[in-house]
Amino acid sequence: MKTANTATPRDGAPPSPVRRAVFAGLALIVFAGFIALGSWQLQRRVWKLDLIARVEQRVHAAPAPAPGPAQWPLVNAASDEYRRVETKGVFLNDRETLVQASTELGSGFWVMTPLRTAGGGIVMINRGFVAPGALKAMHAADAAPPASPSAATSASASPSMATVTGLLRISQPGGGFLRHNDPAADRWFSRDVQAIGAARGLDPRRLAPYFIDADAGPDAGRWPVGGLTVISFPNNHLVYALTWYALALMTAAAFLRSLRSLRIRPGLRPAWRPGSEPPILPEKQTRGEREGEDNRDTGNVR
Repeated sequence: MKTANTATPRDGAPPSPVRRAVFAGLALIVFAGFIALGSWQLQRRVWKLDLIARVEQRVHAAPAPAPGPAQWPLVNAASDEYRRVETKGVFLNDRETLVQASTELGSGFWVMTPLRTAGGGIVMINRGFVAPGALKAMHAADAAPPASPSAATSASASPSMATVTGLLRISQPGGGFLRHNDPAADRWFSRDVQAIGAARGLDPRRLAPYFIDADAGPDAGRWPVGGLTVISFPNNHLVYALTWYALALMTAAAFLRSLRSLRIRPGLRPAWRPGSEPPILPEKQTRGEREGEDNRDTGNVR
C-alpha cells in the first residue's frame, strides 16, 4: 500500500502579520517624512519671499542714522541687515585692512577702514573694492586733500570729516569657504569686525558690531569703488517641495505594489502552518506504475 508523505512549508509562503505590520509602519514613516519635508519647504518659501520684500524695502528707503553705542546690543541680521544708514566721522587711515574679494570688477580687496564718529564710537566702513594694481593710486589719493566739499562726503579716506551713506551689514566671523582668517599673517577672507578691530588695536567696547558697505562715491574713476553690494537670495524652495512630494508619491506606489506581490497566487499549494495537520500528497509514480494503471483502465492487464 502506498503511503503519503507530508508537505513541507513552502519557500514562497506569505509573511506573517507581524512582518506585514512592520513593513507598513516603515512605509508610513517614510511617506510622512517626505510629506513633512515638502510642507517645510513651502513654509521656507513663504519666509524667503517675505525676507526678499523686506530687504528690497530697506535698500531703497531713505538713509537713517546708523545705530549708536546704546543700540549696538540690539542690532541683529533679522531686523537691521541691509538697512540704509548714514554716519559721520573721521577715517583712521593707519588702521586700514584689506580683505580678499571677488566682484564683478574682478578679484582684489575690500578696503575696510575704521571711522571714528563724533560720539566717540568706531564703525568699520567697507569703502569698496580695489584692484591689486590700484593700491598705490588709492593710497596716494587718500593722502591728498579733497578737491571739493562733495569729495569729503564720499567714502574716501580723507583726514577731514566725512559722511558715509551705505548699507548696514552684520559682521562675518571666521573666514570664507574653506579659508580661515589669519590675523598673524594679516590675511583676511571675511569682514570679521571684531577680529579686524583686535588686530588693529581698536577698543572692542567702542567698536560697533556691524560694518557699512559704502555707496559709490561721486568720482566714478576713483578707487576704491563702492556700491558693489550683492543682494541675492536663492529661492528654490518650490522645486524642493515638489521633489519631496514626488518622493512621497513614489513611496506610496511602491508600497501598494509590494502589497499586491505578497498576495497568494492561484494554483500554489496552501501554506503549512505549525500545529496544523499537514496536507497528504500522493507520492510520485514511476513510469512502470503509470503504465500499469493505464493497462488496468483499458482491461489489458499483463
